[in-house]
Amino acid sequence: MSEVFNFCAGPAMLPKPVMLKAQSEFVNWHDVGSSVMELSHRSKEYIEIAKKAEADLRTLMSIPSNYKVLFCHGGGRGQFSAVPLNLLPENGKADYIVSGSWSKAAAKEAANYGNINTINIVTKESDTTQVLPTSQWKLSKDAAYVHYCPNETVDGIEIFDVPETDGIPLIADMSSTILSREIDVSKFGVIYAGAQKNIGPSGLTLVIIREDLLGRASKQTPSVLNYQLAAENDSMYNTPPTYAWYLAGLVFEWLLEIGGVKAIAEINRQKAELLYSTVDRNDFYKNDISNENRSLMNIPFWLNDESLNDAFLAEAKSTGLVALKGHRSVGGMRASIYNAMPLDGVAALVNFMNAFAERHKA
Repeated sequence: MSEVFNFCAGPAMLPKPVMLKAQSEFVNWHDVGSSVMELSHRSKEYIEIAKKAEADLRTLMSIPSNYKVLFCHGGGRGQFSAVPLNLLPENGKADYIVSGSWSKAAAKEAANYGNINTINIVTKESDTTQVLPTSQWKLSKDAAYVHYCPNETVDGIEIFDVPETDGIPLIADMSSTILSREIDVSKFGVIYAGAQKNIGPSGLTLVIIREDLLGRASKQTPSVLNYQLAAENDSMYNTPPTYAWYLAGLVFEWLLEIGGVKAIAEINRQKAELLYSTVDRNDFYKNDISNENRSLMNIPFWLNDESLNDAFLAEAKSTGLVALKGHRSVGGMRASIYNAMPLDGVAALVNFMNAFAERHKA
């Protein structure tokens, strides 16, 4: 088989240089005689790993000094509960913007903890899925916070404009878009992201929180989800996912070495343009997302003749293109092209798609 390119939506592929470095350090990290996964999280050696990872992330994202960076358990779904438990006061209300599967799931979970105002911003016109501009979102004036998901992994929808909330804290689930393009962290109250797409392996969740939002947790908040406790204990109130944190640090190092977020954003733009242009040029395939909201990270597409789906997946796999099956809720195909996916991988997929279409045209 040729080189394998993994288009999985998560856990996603990691940069090859990161994997090779981790492999070389796996048994004996820096001549201490132990693997990183065997080090105490309170040891001098591990604390140095943790501090460097945070420092590198702060550099990559230009995180202001009045924000805490937390390395947590629980994935994005854990944050679906953590956000309202930490930020929604008793009898308070929060606005949840629904643009796809994950924001819908976040709103459903948050409803267990308070009054949730769900705002659907997706419409369908002439077989095209469109998203209302942020200026047309009907936000509440008395919400405790506004929650949205800038990139919907399942649906292939991305929101590039940051909504104006008139001082109400803006909370963003950036699990599948963090570090893919430059953002202004100061516009957000909380940013959270499951690691298994653009940060590192599964098991780690990143939370970036403005300091004035700490200390608001309800009494019912489990300690492991309490932002204040995590911040006061440098994300080590309990044993953190140490090896995932270490690997995330290697990913941050790799990003800095190739020029940071600005550099990877340009590569991501090239990858997305190549794949979307192939879908649009070839009437064998289709994508129904409006151009201004097409995701740069998760590109769903459908074969016009869906009876060929199994053949497409089988033939793609035989050439080293794996994990292209669309999410079960939407069907079709999906190519997740996170930071670690090289341009060569997208080029290989495009070449296969063109050849497959030629072989199977009626």
